Amino acid sequence: MTTKAYTKDYPRPQFVRDHWLNLNGEWSFRFDDDNAGEREKWQEKFAGTHTITVPYTYETKASGIGIEAFHPQVWYGKSVHIPKEAEGKRVILHFQAVDYIAKVWVNGAMAGRHQGGYAAFSFDITPYLVFGADNEITVKAEDSDNCTQPRGKQRWIKDNFECFYVQTTGIWQTVWLEYVEEQRLDAVKMTPDIDRQAVRFDYEVTGVDAGKELRLEAIVTLKEKPVKRVSLAVDRPCLTVEVDLIHEANGPWKKCLWSPQRPNLYDVEFVLYADDRVVDRVFSYFGMRKISIENGKVLLNNTPIYQRLILDQGYWTESHLTPPSEEAIIEDIDNMLAMGYNGVRKHMKIEDARFLYWCDVKGLLVWSEMAATFEFHDRAVEAFTQEWLEIVRQQYNHPSIIAWVPFNESWGVPTILRDRRQQKFTEGIYHLTKSIDPYRPVITNDGWEHTVSDIVTLHDYVETGDGFLKRYANNKDAIVNNETTCNQWKYAMAEGYGYQGQPIIISEFGGIAFQSDQGWGYGRQVSSEEEFVKRFGGLTQAIKSVDYICGYCYTQLADVQQEINGLLTEDRKPKIPLAKVKEINLS
Repeated sequence: MTTKAYTKDYPRPQFVRDHWLNLNGEWSFRFDDDNAGEREKWQEKFAGTHTITVPYTYETKASGIGIEAFHPQVWYGKSVHIPKEAEGKRVILHFQAVDYIAKVWVNGAMAGRHQGGYAAFSFDITPYLVFGADNEITVKAEDSDNCTQPRGKQRWIKDNFECFYVQTTGIWQTVWLEYVEEQRLDAVKMTPDIDRQAVRFDYEVTGVDAGKELRLEAIVTLKEKPVKRVSLAVDRPCLTVEVDLIHEANGPWKKCLWSPQRPNLYDVEFVLYADDRVVDRVFSYFGMRKISIENGKVLLNNTPIYQRLILDQGYWTESHLTPPSEEAIIEDIDNMLAMGYNGVRKHMKIEDARFLYWCDVKGLLVWSEMAATFEFHDRAVEAFTQEWLEIVRQQYNHPSIIAWVPFNESWGVPTILRDRRQQKFTEGIYHLTKSIDPYRPVITNDGWEHTVSDIVTLHDYVETGDGFLKRYANNKDAIVNNETTCNQWKYAMAEGYGYQGQPIIISEFGGIAFQSDQGWGYGRQVSSEEEFVKRFGGLTQAIKSVDYICGYCYTQLADVQQEINGLLTEDRKPKIPLAKVKEINLS
């Protein structure tokens, strides 16, 4: 099942228009280690030395280049024909992700600049185009090995080490064009309220001052049955409407909620009229669901939910951070569900929007986690904050996302235990996130040393279930009050912050690897399926038996380069039958 306007490979499935052009594929490419390109005006007549397959980075085999050495500046060029019949439209050039700074020229003219390796961005390139002709798009991507830059699991030295892998430089998600009118809908923020059975639409509209009478209509359907149609006059760029969804189409209870068991999605079509002429039509969807916290439990739709999560870093053998296909995205989600997990912690990566779409459709819960910096500095604070807020806005509408995770294991805030500046930084990010989205939990420092946080999450790679029970079964008060460490290493709370009765989740554990000299896992490697199942089952059952713990996250879905503790190999072959994992998770 898909949403009404689903289009395979459409890069932004929550905001779909009919007229678009995918620019993935062959581009000219060139390294610029001396940073000479701008000085020599490559943007005016770009001459590549390689051919690259976008959106795969030069470090990957899928790109056709496959050079893993770091190059701080790279250039791309592509000739794109803009049809004559598009004249009079605005042409928007979209990039789903470029790591890290992107500079874009069209026919030699600067079209825009963006900083941040994980957020999507776009430029109106209309003024620089020649319609009915070929136009030259040139992109310079600047990357660094600086640890004040949000980089996640990308290495910053020559070779892989510990849990850090080959870097990602340049275009790594889809590039595409869109043809739109002067008056158009730029964004819609959709907020469900299941207690009142309503949804709020916060609109952003371009072209309000164009001297035309604008009207915006929202048409809501459920499984192709009409639910509501609302219309309002557009008198300013930002405006809001609330829609009551009580309707017979929802079924006998007059409401239809989204959950992992029943991932019901409403389709919505937004139509913008200028002087009664349709000037924009956008297709989207939303899910009616609520995440809340009460009495130390996480509630989904006002009912406690036990979260069975799996950690996923989203790497592939041939394409690294870039999904090789939409089918590969679906396969990963299906594998998680087949193993009895009801959610995923997307670790140190902002994932392709198509991944979130399929989580929405299939009912997989998501913790969305930011890529970390690894030094604390004013530059890091500024870069991190800017990009994180972009991402929260861009991902807000996905019902599958039930938690925001801006920080992990004190990465980027290494002395947060006592450092007031670092503590205040995490507090600031918590409150800024809440200013955009007060409806989802924010896990401020996943793993340990929490400041303000809606959930207390703990990481522990103890090897056996008995060892876990000895550490946790009767030690809640000692752990949350910092009388003892949670994992013989780190305290649960930063100094000056007390436990406030939050839910407690073991958000990393396991990491069991089969015997190999090609990589590493956590603890002793196992030599057989039987040994793996015994250890995996013992740990999982031990966590589930502790009554104050309300969920867990197993490390991890698939192997990643030298880290071989996945339930699947890096090319997604199961190491043990998926049904055995499911049996343990659901028992």
